[in-house]
Amino acid sequence: MTETASPRDIVLIVDDSPDALGFLTEALEQTGFSVLIATSGASALNIVDRITPDIILLDAVMPGLDGFETCLKLKANPAANPVPVIFMTGLTETEHVVRALDVGGVDYLTKPINIDELRARIRVHLANARSAQSARVALDAAGRHLLAVSGEGNIRWSTPQASRLVNAAMGNDDGLEAITAHLRAWMSARNTTRENPFAIRHEGQASLQLSFLGTIGVDEHLFRLSAEQRKSDDETLRQRFSLTPRESEVLLWIAKGKSNRDIGEILGLSARTVTKHLEQIYVKLGVENRASAAVKAAHALHQI
Repeated sequence: MTETASPRDIVLIVDDSPDALGFLTEALEQTGFSVLIATSGASALNIVDRITPDIILLDAVMPGLDGFETCLKLKANPAANPVPVIFMTGLTETEHVVRALDVGGVDYLTKPINIDELRARIRVHLANARSAQSARVALDAAGRHLLAVSGEGNIRWSTPQASRLVNAAMGNDDGLEAITAHLRAWMSARNTTRENPFAIRHEGQASLQLSFLGTIGVDEHLFRLSAEQRKSDDETLRQRFSLTPRESEVLLWIAKGKSNRDIGEILGLSARTVTKHLEQIYVKLGVENRASAAVKAAHALHQI
């Protein structure tokens, strides 16, 4: 019986050999895959910038940007990072197999390629990739503040909630980039007790707390994030305006210029709850709007 792939399965074949491209393209299209081809690593990167394939078949030995370097660049692209990469090459030495896996490949086939074996491996890796993607979608839908990093501390993926929390805590839209160095240092510290949460500081004060949850896949280590509020600021606002602990947290983020939606994401509150806290804050501060509240809070914190 002929195997049939889903119409949405897109295979990107990267090989500098026209014969290999023609052979593989014909065989995979007959199976039901949509096939994209690239004759160089640079061409593959350009294609992936526009279209994200479901799986990539990558020749290891090519002029210019070889397969190993191409894979490293693909894995640095957040959209392409989850896409499984199967290496194809005539190189059979153990060092080449190890390098292919080290740079992010999931499998390794030696030339000449056996089409039946290739189809079987593609089917397995597509299924694995979809299972991982389904798990991430479920985490996103659950609103969890989670991110996964490699053994080197590079961020592999994060839920939208985690990205927003990091950006808010670090004060810019490239928060994930800003915390990468901290993650790399933590992952490389052999004497660290990984069960203990650790804090990432911004402008001299603790902003984020990360808790290591465990390893969830091939070179994916999962962390839960939480906002570690500046306690001295909280206490200042709480004492100055007779606020509840939650009201002081909301006011602190108001002083930082965050919207109700941002504050809800950061503190795990609904928009309606944030609005109710704001109503009480306005009464206690004797103001009528968020701008006035922010000014009073900033004065209390000696920020202006």
